[in-house]
Amino acid sequence: MASFGKCASLKQLITTFNGQKLRIVPESGKLCDTTQNTPPLSYRGAMNIKSIMKKHTLKVSFVVCFIFLENFTWLLEPTFFGKLLDALIDKFYNDDLKSDYVLPLSLWIGIYLLNTLGGAFSRFYSGRIYSKIYVDIAGEVIARSTIIGYPPSRTLVRAELAKEFVTFLKDRLPEVIWLFSATFGAIVALFFYDWRISAVSFAIIFPIVFIYNSYRKNVAELQKNLHDNSEDLYKLCEGQNAEVIKAYYYRLVTPQTEIAKWNSLAYTVTKLLMMIILIVVLFISVDVDKFSTGNIYAIVSYLWTFILSTDYLPALMESVTSLIELRERLRRENN
Repeated sequence: MASFGKCASLKQLITTFNGQKLRIVPESGKLCDTTQNTPPLSYRGAMNIKSIMKKHTLKVSFVVCFIFLENFTWLLEPTFFGKLLDALIDKFYNDDLKSDYVLPLSLWIGIYLLNTLGGAFSRFYSGRIYSKIYVDIAGEVIARSTIIGYPPSRTLVRAELAKEFVTFLKDRLPEVIWLFSATFGAIVALFFYDWRISAVSFAIIFPIVFIYNSYRKNVAELQKNLHDNSEDLYKLCEGQNAEVIKAYYYRLVTPQTEIAKWNSLAYTVTKLLMMIILIVVLFISVDVDKFSTGNIYAIVSYLWTFILSTDYLPALMESVTSLIELRERLRRENN
């Protein structure tokens, strides 16, 4: 095992990693410990989303279970509410004395409460669990940067960049699950109302995949530029030159603007494709006279679910592209 040099300065910042005290010495720019041994690395090989999820499988799975509960019940809700709507119309407007709305009402309330329960618990436990995972990830990044010999300021920048892994798990992973649940769940549900509506929705997936794959390729180099600039910040801060630091932030404008341009383009094309779906479904609905009021409500709800799920795609693909670049950056250092 490699070792750190002894700390001669009394002015030290104490931090903890895996129960072991580490000292960051501002004067010398070195990290050291009292045992002269490097802290044990928790992740073998390059750090990435896969390795993080593998180590914290139980914790992540616990949160994901509640996310699935929330998504599944939300996909069931339009069908049950549509049945409730038909039952109420038959009871109070069509004077159907045999119509019973109590059971549909009870089922819909049960589905809604389960959805609320899943959403509440997933949000509570994600904040609690992922904050602890970040402590583990930041400690790992600090340990690796120490072994390489980075100064403390750059090490802290690296730890901050690594927060993107936790941001993905906490914010983007639920969006990924919802994206797939809403897209394919809505397609399956629409199939039971009219196969043509389901087929049109399914067909539109392929051009959307092509659009965002092109987006990912064009944004990859821009994300690298952003990460490069972020790592250069520590040098500028040490120089304490206000004009140079200001110029640094100006350099961030160009890649951020280019990313926003591709984001806007992908969003616009996707929304135009969604408009085509609505027009096609409109003509299909006019051609079919078997739909009740409840069925029409359910179909419209599933269509909007399908359409609104695409709103997550631009930010999701930007996050994925950033993580891929960060993974390669850490992998190069590991080698």
